[in-house]
Amino acid sequence: MNAREFEEMNRERWAEYDDLLNRLEKRKRAPDARELPMQLKKMCVDLSIARYRMYHTALRDHLNDQVIRGHKLVSVSQGAFWEQVMSFFLVKFPRAVRGEWRLHILCWLVFLLPAIGLYLAAESNMEWVKSILGENGLRNIDAMYGAEAADSLHNYRAEQGADFQMFAHYISNNIGIDFQIFASGILAGVGSLFYLVFNGLHFGAVFGYVEHYGNPEILYTFVAGHSSYELWAMVISGMAGMRVGVALLNPGRMTRARSLLEAGKKSMPLIFGAACMTFFAAIIEGFWSAEVVAPMIKYTVGIVGWVLLILYFSLCGRERFVEA
Repeated sequence: MNAREFEEMNRERWAEYDDLLNRLEKRKRAPDARELPMQLKKMCVDLSIARYRMYHTALRDHLNDQVIRGHKLVSVSQGAFWEQVMSFFLVKFPRAVRGEWRLHILCWLVFLLPAIGLYLAAESNMEWVKSILGENGLRNIDAMYGAEAADSLHNYRAEQGADFQMFAHYISNNIGIDFQIFASGILAGVGSLFYLVFNGLHFGAVFGYVEHYGNPEILYTFVAGHSSYELWAMVISGMAGMRVGVALLNPGRMTRARSLLEAGKKSMPLIFGAACMTFFAAIIEGFWSAEVVAPMIKYTVGIVGWVLLILYFSLCGRERFVEA
């Protein structure tokens, strides 16, 4: 194949590539911008072929210039840290959650059904609740949310330590729970389901006990602000663990090792996003949830949090919003 035939064969693709570069360099709207890295790779191959076959200098120089232009744009894109961060939270993370919608529903059910069941059972049989919480757990709950407690939760925390210390505790404890739920997914997904059920039972036991033997308003106002972020992060961690478990059970045409590797890649946006949500929840829980604020304000903040997350996972990252 001579140089003229080589140019004729690739002319249309080169023109599309040049048009994309022009639009990106002028910062115009380019819905196909995500194709640039792949097109750049093809241009690099074309340049290598032209050099290997010793085509005329004008062609080689032109291809080299095009490769340099594309490389500059890709490098700028990769180097824009905050753009990458925004892209993750506004596009990649919510898309990853929606892409696993079956696991999303399953994990919510596995968590909520035991929680609701034990909460309702607490009215007629408190033995289950006591067996889940244990004696130490019951004493701690009575101290914080007990009906006879003279001090508010804010004063109780003041006796236990500073808000920053509690924030650090929540970070360590809650992210540890999320990672435990995710990592146990390697046990064919059973581990993730087990920890979701266990946490659901624990939540149901706490709320059921406080509802009948404590001061529910103290508990509800405390958890209202951060519960949406913390619980959703836990469920998403379960989704990530289940994705790994499903890959182990059903590798398809891939080897199990390859299937686990691909599942791990798909799970990373989920577990990283869940960790960020848990971190945000810990900020609220550590510095605001225990403050003395009108209950209606705390309930309103809690409802707004749930609504925002529903809208976020339902709408963010969809094509019509990304291209707008």
